[in-house]
Amino acid sequence: MEINLISDTVTKPTAGMLDAMMSAEVGDDVFKADPSVNALEEKVAKLFHKEAALFFPSGTMTNQAAIKLHTNPGDQLICDKYAHVYNYEGGGVSFNSGVSCKLVDGHRGMMTAEQIEAAINPPDFYHSPLTTLVCIENTANKGGGACWDFEELKRIKSVCDKHNLAYHLDGARLWNALVAKNETAGQYGDLFDTISICLSKGLGCPVGSVLVGSESDIKKALRIRKVFGGGMRQAGFLAAAATYALDYQVERLAEDHRKAKEIGLVLESLTFIKKVEPIETNIIIFEIDENKMGSEAFVETLKEKNIHIIGMGQGKLRIVTHLDYTSEMHENLLGILRKL
Repeated sequence: MEINLISDTVTKPTAGMLDAMMSAEVGDDVFKADPSVNALEEKVAKLFHKEAALFFPSGTMTNQAAIKLHTNPGDQLICDKYAHVYNYEGGGVSFNSGVSCKLVDGHRGMMTAEQIEAAINPPDFYHSPLTTLVCIENTANKGGGACWDFEELKRIKSVCDKHNLAYHLDGARLWNALVAKNETAGQYGDLFDTISICLSKGLGCPVGSVLVGSESDIKKALRIRKVFGGGMRQAGFLAAAATYALDYQVERLAEDHRKAKEIGLVLESLTFIKKVEPIETNIIIFEIDENKMGSEAFVETLKEKNIHIIGMGQGKLRIVTHLDYTSEMHENLLGILRKL
């Protein structure tokens, strides 16, 4: 039995999702003539209380498009030092938009309003980059799937309004946060200027993310998507998968969260585990005591038992639960961990 826990992107479409894909009505989305894509965009925009939405091939492209539409070359955005837009998007911030990142030393990938305000460059001091954008990531991947305090997000919004900054949310795993915190998509849509919403992680879609925002922002994003090469033709097959996931595969994320917490408890009981980050959603980040067992040796030991996890650098390892991680796999993994 192979157990793949490197990410929640390894899932395969369910039978119901495949049926929805195969029966999708499609057209040419580059001409905005794909009814399934149009229906998905309308559905997601409504969920988030936004005027419009745009379907993208990937979350990285969605974030990059948002950054480009909110900034000009030479500008600077503020994000946490753990942020995905800084660490895991291939330097796209600088390559695509000519923008630099002002990194904030937050807690588990989460910053405070006070930290953000202190990081803003004086707009009349032309020697430093002009600060124009704040980027948030919820859940914070590198922070162990941590969920932001919504009240803090509101305080940051006040800082953005005060200093005329755009406010973008990288919502790669926002669905996990919504389920874990009993929050709504509309709450976030009312707060942020733009949100990148991933469909290929916890929701189990094969491909796709959506950018939501104002009608004018999405009109600009359509041009940016074209420049980035993100226009797809009969994308309705993918959009149908996303619509199915939104209808049937959101609430079940709570099961992934429960399994992650159970894995964390077993890890904490092992003498060679140095630290397990607090677990709120489907991500477990932990550190090995290198004096007792090397992290590479631990990964290899699991690999020999056909269990796959991933290293994040700096001695940290990551396990991610997901749709295809069954109860049988879960009991098998817990048993193997207890015997190590």
